[in-house]
Amino acid sequence: MTRRSERRAGGAVAQAPGIRPHVVAVVVTEPAAAVPLVTLEAPGAEIAVVCLRAGAKEGRAALDRALAQAAERGCRVLGAPRILGGEGGDSVAALLDELREINPERLHTLDPDPVHVSFDETGGTPVYDEPAGHADIAADALAAARALQSETGEPLYVDCHRAKADVRLGAASCLRHPAPVNWLVAGFDGRLTAFLPTAAGVVRWFQDLPDGTAWRGPEPVEGPGLLPGLTVVRDPHGFPHLFALRRTRRGDGGVDVEVVHAVQYRTGQPLTPWNSLGGPNSGDWRKGREVGFPTAAFDSAGNLFVFVRNFGHSISYRCQSVDGVWTAWQHLGGTRVADDLVAVTTPHGGVEVYARARDTEAVVRWYPAQGGAWTEDRTPPFAARPGTMSPAPEPGSIHFRDLRTNAPSAWRPGAQAPCPLGDAEGSGPVAAASGVEMDGWAYSLLIRSGSGGACAVGAYPEGRPGTGVWWQDLAERSYGIPAAAVSRTGRLAVATRAPGQGLLVAHRREQAGSLAFGDWQPARG
Repeated sequence: MTRRSERRAGGAVAQAPGIRPHVVAVVVTEPAAAVPLVTLEAPGAEIAVVCLRAGAKEGRAALDRALAQAAERGCRVLGAPRILGGEGGDSVAALLDELREINPERLHTLDPDPVHVSFDETGGTPVYDEPAGHADIAADALAAARALQSETGEPLYVDCHRAKADVRLGAASCLRHPAPVNWLVAGFDGRLTAFLPTAAGVVRWFQDLPDGTAWRGPEPVEGPGLLPGLTVVRDPHGFPHLFALRRTRRGDGGVDVEVVHAVQYRTGQPLTPWNSLGGPNSGDWRKGREVGFPTAAFDSAGNLFVFVRNFGHSISYRCQSVDGVWTAWQHLGGTRVADDLVAVTTPHGGVEVYARARDTEAVVRWYPAQGGAWTEDRTPPFAARPGTMSPAPEPGSIHFRDLRTNAPSAWRPGAQAPCPLGDAEGSGPVAAASGVEMDGWAYSLLIRSGSGGACAVGAYPEGRPGTGVWWQDLAERSYGIPAAAVSRTGRLAVATRAPGQGLLVAHRREQAGSLAFGDWQPARG
């Protein structure tokens, strides 16, 4: 059952001073490669395309059509595609010059570390079905974007798009490095921190005082070479742990891609250094660069499990015990999986991991059986859209969008069918926060990108999603996934990256039995 509020939450939207145009730069090898990236862009964006070379006539015509269609749906096209003039020379410097002139808030490019389609046993090298230049231009675009952000101090958000991703399934389904879901967290002292990945690594904003309206940020979290994705997980004590991929060039011309981990123990204070966890195929950089993006969860005892998709398209994991000792990478085997994993903590305190199958529409679950051996469960009765699975507030459960209908849903092990969470509006995963109190009852809050990209929140009695979700439009657009968190005093806040306005935060109003929010305010002092 779905219930929808006709009332918009909050009053008039507060306009942040100094709103900038929402400029999106698309950086690719040639015009044909820009078509799917332009197709994904939402209304309101100002689009500038930069190509390494002019490409074929057919590709230029296809891009012209895509740009015309973008203009029809409400985008502004900033002139004809910019051509760098072929290959050779310092393409990073040339791209940086273009980006300085464009001054984008977001950047779309290709995958710097694409997945292989076969393996040349004779030569011992992976085989790809796309030109090597696609990965090269993506790496150069990332380098130029990092340099621009370092110059300006303004966050520049980057999306790297997987080759041959189906744009009909939405932007989240096309990302090589997924955007974080639950990126707004309450620290041990009660203050909230927002973590977001950018071209120059992670940036954060944090409250000056618990439940206060003044924030500090954006502040860089040191970490050279971080790729533009992030996983944020709280441990049993409430400390946020950050997981990412770090990409560094080798002296022999290759690249190393490794899983890294950092922790924030005190709000506003420096995080721990990024600790390298390596990767399951780190012995061969050609294989190791394809490592999937990490997901993680803690069991009730405080042991940390980190999972990734490995070169062979199965799952590998490492575990850190409560005394800080890490195991080596271990291999789960079983069904070949896509780069789309979600780890959850179960009602019994253990850890399980879900993954989309690579060669079918199935979702597969791994759980530790008695004796500690991992068991594969191929029976979950649903198919999920790529990039939309996320942990649910209920232990052991997950959220996802149905592959065919796009409707958000929840599922827990043992259920005969998924539980619908509303209509098919919006895109991307659903974030969640638990412990929201109304009239003396505990509720779970859901937040998603809804109709037209607007933030929408919904709630249901904690542990009972089947009772129905009442969705409210919060009257502010979001790119990426909006987030929500409950402070230690029980106050609820929601946050979004608003086009041209940076990070905005709205707090729940102090009204008994109400789920109304105050005006959106910029996260600054």
